[in-house]
Amino acid sequence: MRTRTLVQWGAVTLGIIGVLTAVPVGVAAQTRAEVADAARKASPRTAEEAAKFFEAEVARKTAEAIARVYDPTRPPAAVKKTPWGHPDLRGHWLSLSYTPLERPAEFADKPLLTPQEAIEFFKKAVVEDAAVDPATVHYDWKEFGMDTWQSPVRPNRRSGLIIDPANGKLPPLSAEGQKRRAAAQAAGKGVDPQTAVSTLNNFYTRCITGNQGPPRLPFNHDSESQIFQTPNYVLLITQSNNDVRIIPLDGRPHAAPQVRPWLGDSRGRWEGNTLVVETTNFHPDRVWRGATGNMNLIERFTRVDDNTISYQITVSDPAQWAQPWTAEIPWPRIEPPLFEFACHEQNYGVINVVTGAQIRATEGKAPARDGDN
Repeated sequence: MRTRTLVQWGAVTLGIIGVLTAVPVGVAAQTRAEVADAARKASPRTAEEAAKFFEAEVARKTAEAIARVYDPTRPPAAVKKTPWGHPDLRGHWLSLSYTPLERPAEFADKPLLTPQEAIEFFKKAVVEDAAVDPATVHYDWKEFGMDTWQSPVRPNRRSGLIIDPANGKLPPLSAEGQKRRAAAQAAGKGVDPQTAVSTLNNFYTRCITGNQGPPRLPFNHDSESQIFQTPNYVLLITQSNNDVRIIPLDGRPHAAPQVRPWLGDSRGRWEGNTLVVETTNFHPDRVWRGATGNMNLIERFTRVDDNTISYQITVSDPAQWAQPWTAEIPWPRIEPPLFEFACHEQNYGVINVVTGAQIRATEGKAPARDGDN
């Protein structure tokens, strides 16, 4: 589990304050390179010093991880049962991974890596993740013990998380999906994400829902889940923004088509030792990788050992993809409790930063962004 120790808070705070004070709002001539240089000068540590500071922790966590390579071909261990006889999925779990969603070109014909290849891939990812450039202004997760390498994540023999189609790639977009993507790209062309921030119509920035699933893909730091079980229900609580899914197991039908919860309408059943959850009726305004409200999702939760759940998803949406696709993500166990995502409600600093950027853009003083002509 992430340690969540607040290590070197001052390094983060001073670095951000230094950047903001080093770049006055009215200065228009500074380039991105100059801003980055000012950030490095304001930081209490150089990149090399920061790397040295975490060197021992990186070595320790890497050693722990590579001793437990995840092998999807290994048969599941004996399954623990609840008092009422269902496979026991209760506990706290983490959806994070260094394995990419789509299979990299270098492993085009290799869906499974050797254990040593998986270890080398993992080590390279850890080194890149643990590096720090003081010019990057964002939350430095490792300062809080929250980087992926600081968690129970371990090497995975899969070269990519997608297991169907067989090439390990997302299916091509359907004709309708291509049209909607083109429309979205046209609408966003030339829009500066800093000056176009919108909170009124965005449930995530308003701290209402995390909008990270279902399904859960392992590419966000707020990836903890807690599973409760009763004989007739499974309850899944996910971060961020404390989304809660109540999944009945009693065979009831799905809700009527006009009932469209934000997280969809879920129904579960047991197939052997696997919990199978089908979710339909997603809200049409929900945004998940371009899928529509008519997406059909099948999730499979299988306890493969004391400390791991195999989480497999099959996504079907003819309005977005030409065919269904399936991915498998191992969830390592983490220690309780489930830490609630700290949202930015009443974070007036964000409001001020965006307002300042919008004023500069209106006055023609905003510096050119990378890629502008």
